[in-house]
Amino acid sequence: MNKTIILGAGISGLGAAYACKQKGIQPLILEKDDTFGGLCGCFTIDGFTFDRFVHLSFAKEEEVLKIFNSSAGNIITHIPNPYNIYNRKWIKHPAQNNLFPLDEQEKKKIIDDFLARPQVDMSQITNYEQWLRMQFGDYFAEHFPMVYTKKYWMCEAKDLETKWVGQRVYQPSVEEVIQGSKTADTPVTYYAKEMRYPKTGGFKHFFSSLADSTDIRYNQKVVAINTEKKEVETEDGYVYQYDKLYSSIPLPEYSHLLHDIPEDVKIAISKLKCTSGYHISIALRTKNIPPYLWWYIYDEDILAARVYSPSLKSPMNAPEGCSSLQMEVYCKEGEYTEKQLLNGTVGKLVELGIIKQEDVLFTHVGFEKYANVIFDQNIYDSREIVRNYLKSVGIEPFGRFGEWGYLWSNQSLLSGMNAIK
Repeated sequence: MNKTIILGAGISGLGAAYACKQKGIQPLILEKDDTFGGLCGCFTIDGFTFDRFVHLSFAKEEEVLKIFNSSAGNIITHIPNPYNIYNRKWIKHPAQNNLFPLDEQEKKKIIDDFLARPQVDMSQITNYEQWLRMQFGDYFAEHFPMVYTKKYWMCEAKDLETKWVGQRVYQPSVEEVIQGSKTADTPVTYYAKEMRYPKTGGFKHFFSSLADSTDIRYNQKVVAINTEKKEVETEDGYVYQYDKLYSSIPLPEYSHLLHDIPEDVKIAISKLKCTSGYHISIALRTKNIPPYLWWYIYDEDILAARVYSPSLKSPMNAPEGCSSLQMEVYCKEGEYTEKQLLNGTVGKLVELGIIKQEDVLFTHVGFEKYANVIFDQNIYDSREIVRNYLKSVGIEPFGRFGEWGYLWSNQSLLSGMNAIK
């Protein structure tokens, strides 16, 4: 009987399994879906392959690259070229140093505010709104990132703390802002200089070799964990016994997986917040789509926060002569009807002339309960309480939603690998 059990066959769970095998341990993975990959997974409809949200790799870690390269074989490399839609205008990303398409009056407001930014000690900054105003001035902060924050994070910028920002938001110099207002010929300042993607098989092909060599039991949704008896019960009534238990299950799920949770842990769980999201997939009978791997949308009447093209990531993701797009909408499950979702996403692309209705072969709406962890003021204390409790009862949490952090795919893989002591 296998005594080491890993919960979840996403990229972090497979990373944990890889580390186990490096130590001579043969683990068993329990996965609730019918395939591996988790949020880094994909699905195929009528010859079109779509990922579950946008995924591209810019991993630099030697061990991660070794796994990705050996799994994927043929890899396509892209130079990032993201864009934005703001007031129906296409603006190069990041917008703060690519203001050229805006009218002169608006550019003047942004630059004047940028120059008038108060000199504030960073130690005095307590929330993301303050950080944005200090970095970019009031006008830009209010019309760009503060608007986008509501679409992407489902909260106001003042409700977020700032440790998560890191290199994710570019902070240009005065000279860059002014130069970018005068010309569209500006250098790429995105934090990753190249992006990689498997030629075939979707993003999860990067770690398919890990799944191929691991004992994974699919359609095994965990419904209860008895830490005293060291048992995991699944939805079909099967009970698995373990000596060691590693889990990528999202921290809030333990409120119903475990019994007799201490009150302070229950309270901490209730304070953990995240976004949910829909991905709206569009199959097109044409290759006439915007030439950008992905783009952000600031306009509030368009539900999607971000759009990307699976067929640009790899031409093998669509049949010959066709293309595809996916749009991300962050909201609570059921907040919009499917008709509202499609009208506010696909319908808006048609309205803007970006695609033609007659070119749409089909659309697909998928939902992800866990999308992004929300970095509010409660996150650090609350997740530490929950994680420490899980460890105290013999559960080792890891991965994006086990660590409850902002982990990219390479970081999620390493999270699983590092969980195995």
